[in-house]
Amino acid sequence: MAFTKLQQWLLALATFSGFWATLVAKAAQPQHFLHKHEFLVLALPVILIGLFGIYAVFTVLYRVFTFNNCEEAAEELNKQIKQARKDLTSKGFSFEKVK
Repeated sequence: MAFTKLQQWLLALATFSGFWATLVAKAAQPQHFLHKHEFLVLALPVILIGLFGIYAVFTVLYRVFTFNNCEEAAEELNKQIKQARKDLTSKGFSFEKVK
């Protein structure tokens, strides 16, 4: 069974939330760890949200910079626009600029 990306993120979030809630509620009894790193445990959700934001920004930037240009599709679209203009002009439509 293959998970979608959303299901993967939700599973990771649920797993993290369970462990984090266990640590905050002091139910797991790792007193030495919790006492030593209490601020880190409490700040961990905020840190992870910040890291997720950084990941999202870099992912979007990467995808934008590696986006392929489709010269053939652009030429075909320009031909269709010219054809549509010619067809509309023959039917009486005027393409004058509106001021």
